[in-house]
Amino acid sequence: MSMLEHIREPQDLKEVPADRLGQLAAEIRQFLIQAVARTGGHLGPNLGVVELTIALHRVFDSPADRILWDTGHQSYVHKLLTGRQDFSKLRGKGGLSGYPSREESVHDVIENSHASTVLGWADGLAKANQVLGKRDHVVAVTGDGALTGGMAWEALNNIAAEDRPLIIVVNDNERSYAPTIGGLADHLATLRTTDGYERFLSWGKDVLNRTPVVGRPLYESLHGAKKGFKDAFAPQGMFEDLGLKYVGPIDGHDIEAVESALRRAARFHGPVLVHCLTEKGRGYQPALEDEADRFHTVGVMDPLTCAPVAPPGPPSWTSVFGDEMVRIGAERPDVVALTAAMLQPVGLGKFAAAYPDRVWDVGIAEQHAAVSAAGLATGGLHPVFAVYATFLNRAFDQILMDVALHKCGVTFVLDRAGVTGTDGPSHNGMWDMSILQVVPGLRIAAPRDADQLRAELREAVDVDDAPTVVRYPKESVGDPIPALERIGGVDVLARGDGEDVLLVAVGVMAPVCLEAAALLEARGIGATVIDPRWVKPVDPEIPRLAARHAAVAVVEDSSRTGGVGAAVGQALRDADVDLPLRTFGIPEQFLAHAKRGEVLADIGLTPAEIAGRIAESLPRTDDRAAAVAAVKENNTA
Repeated sequence: MSMLEHIREPQDLKEVPADRLGQLAAEIRQFLIQAVARTGGHLGPNLGVVELTIALHRVFDSPADRILWDTGHQSYVHKLLTGRQDFSKLRGKGGLSGYPSREESVHDVIENSHASTVLGWADGLAKANQVLGKRDHVVAVTGDGALTGGMAWEALNNIAAEDRPLIIVVNDNERSYAPTIGGLADHLATLRTTDGYERFLSWGKDVLNRTPVVGRPLYESLHGAKKGFKDAFAPQGMFEDLGLKYVGPIDGHDIEAVESALRRAARFHGPVLVHCLTEKGRGYQPALEDEADRFHTVGVMDPLTCAPVAPPGPPSWTSVFGDEMVRIGAERPDVVALTAAMLQPVGLGKFAAAYPDRVWDVGIAEQHAAVSAAGLATGGLHPVFAVYATFLNRAFDQILMDVALHKCGVTFVLDRAGVTGTDGPSHNGMWDMSILQVVPGLRIAAPRDADQLRAELREAVDVDDAPTVVRYPKESVGDPIPALERIGGVDVLARGDGEDVLLVAVGVMAPVCLEAAALLEARGIGATVIDPRWVKPVDPEIPRLAARHAAVAVVEDSSRTGGVGAAVGQALRDADVDLPLRTFGIPEQFLAHAKRGEVLADIGLTPAEIAGRIAESLPRTDDRAAAVAAVKENNTA
C-alpha cells in the first residue's frame, strides 16, 4: 500500500514521521494528476495546497477544530486526508463533490464554492465558541484572490474589532483563476520580498533578552515601536492596523515551517493571519507552463500529453460570445468589458487581446463590477459585464439600485446559466430569471442558438437607457434552429396540425420543446412552438397567440418560482386570457452534482416527460376540438 492509502483520517497523518511527509506530498500530487485527468476538475489549485493541507491537519484536530475553505475548489487534498480517496466519479452523479460537502464528511464545515465568504463564517463560529465557552480552534483558509472581494474585508473589520481566537491562513499563489490583480495583490507581492524580516526580529529578541539589565527594557521599547519598525522592513501594517497579528510570509511548501507558524498562531489568544506562499500547479510542469490559469480547471485529458480525450465538439456558447464581442468592439469603440477574476472562463480573452485598454478585471468583486459599470455607462460608454449566472446573485442590489434606477445602459452576459451540473448546487445558474423579474426596465434575452446569441447580444448593446441581460448555458452550441416566421418579437419555430397547445420555449430549451411537440403530434395533439427571444418583458404577442390555443406550456431551464412561466401567467391574466397554463422548470431545491443531461432528466426537463405531462392535462381526444373552440370563443369575447 502507498502512504496515502494508510491515511483514513487526520489522526493517521499525525503518526507519519516528519521525514516521510515529503514522500506523502509527492504521492498526493501524483494521485491528483491521474485522478483529475480521468474525470476533469480543479487541478492547479489543489496541486498548490498539498503541503499546506498536510500541515493544517497535523496541527489541528478536525472536526473539533473547524477548518474552513474559501473557495472550496482547493479542498481535494483535504478530502484525501479525511478518508475520501475514491475519485473515480469526482463531480459525477453519485460520486464526490468538487467542493466540501456536509453529506460526505463531518470534516466539511461549509459547502463554500462562492469566494470571499469564509471569513464571515469564521467570525460567526469564533463568536459561537466564545459564547459557549469552547476552546476549539477556527481556521479559515482563504486565497489572495478571495481577498479581492469586499465581503472578505467586511469580515476582517469585524474579526479585528474583537480579541477572540481565530486563525486566517492566506494561501497566496498570486492567482485566483488567473493572476490576481489590484492593490491587495501589490501589497502581498511586497510582503513576498521580505521573508527575512521575521528571522531578523526573532534574532533581535533573543539577543536582547540575554543582555543583562538593559536588554529587556530595550526590547520592550523596540516592541512598542513595532509598527514603524515593521513598516521599514515589511509593510504588513495594513493587517496589523486592523488589529491582526501577522505571521509570515511562510514557504507554503515547507511543511515544517507551515506547522511551526500554525502552532504559533494556535497559541495566540486573538486573531492571527498566517501568510503562506504557494505555487498553483506545483509538481506538474504542464500546469506551471500554462500562463492563462495554471490548469485551474481541466477536462478529461491524457495526463502525459494534456490532450483532451474526447474529440473536439461544436463551439461553446462562451466562445461564440467571445468572438462576437471582438467584432462588436471593432464596430463600436464605446463598448467596453468587465470581468470578476474570470477573463478567460467567460470568454473575454480575445476582446482583452484586441482592446486591452477597454477591459477591466475587478477581482472577485461582482458588486463593484456592477456599480463601476453604471459609472462607465453614465460616462458615455456601453459596458458589458460577463459573469457566471450564479455569481450575479451577489450583485442584485447594485443592479437594482445603481444600474436600473439610474437607467444605465449596461449589458450583463450570464455564462453558465441554467443547470451547469458537475460543479454542484452552488454553481447552477438557476436563480437569475427569478430575481431579475422584479427589476423595473430590465430586459432579458435567452438565445436558442449561436445565430440568436449574436443577434440578441447586438440588440442588447444597442440599448442605452436600461440594463439588458443575455444568458446561455455551459455546453456546446447546437444546430441552428430557423424560425418559420416572426410575429412581433416572437419567433414561431413549429406549427402542428391543430392548436391544442402553445409551447413557449425559453432559450436553449427550444430543441427540447420541438421534440416534445413531435411526440404530442404523434398522439394527435397539435402543438405550436414559439421562442420569445426576449423573455422579459413578456411580448404582447404571446397572450394573443395563447388565446388561439386550448392550453399553454412554458419550458425554461431556470427556477419555476417567479421565473418566465410565472411572468407569462401574469401577462395572460393581465390580457384577460383565461386558459390552462403548465410551467416546466427547475424545482425550488438545490440540485446535486451530475452531468447537465442527467440533472435535466432527474427534474423532468426531457421531451418525453414534458409531452406526457401536457397530454395528461388536456381533455380526451373526442372532447379536445370542443374544448379548443370554447377557449377561443371565451378569449375572443
